[in-house]
Amino acid sequence: MSTDPIRPSDGELAILRVLWDRGPSTVRDVHADLSKGRDMGYTTVLKLMQIMVDKGLVTRDESARSHVYQAAQEEGPTQACLLRELMDKAFEGSAKSLVLRALSESTAGPAELEEIQATLDRLRKERR
Repeated sequence: MSTDPIRPSDGELAILRVLWDRGPSTVRDVHADLSKGRDMGYTTVLKLMQIMVDKGLVTRDESARSHVYQAAQEEGPTQACLLRELMDKAFEGSAKSLVLRALSESTAGPAELEEIQATLDRLRKERR
């Protein structure tokens, strides 16, 4: 059995972000958070979360009247999976091209740029 994270759709990823931020939550909780940024019906969120259980993206605790859902995979591995896919599709596998494009398109402030530089320095030392 593969240990690679399951690639979520855009709607599923929005739900996972809520679950990563909030922790275990009901459909009502997730719907309330998602409704702040977009118009999404309760039944749409419910159906998506049911599909996500079947796909293994979330788990569902049915012990209470309101079922509680939890992300089945962590944020980091999911982001890594999506990043690898983007890097392969849009940048022909080039980390350099991806990073340069991301930095040229971003509004990274001085603190973020310092953090990026520190990460680059650390990686350079580790790979010597």
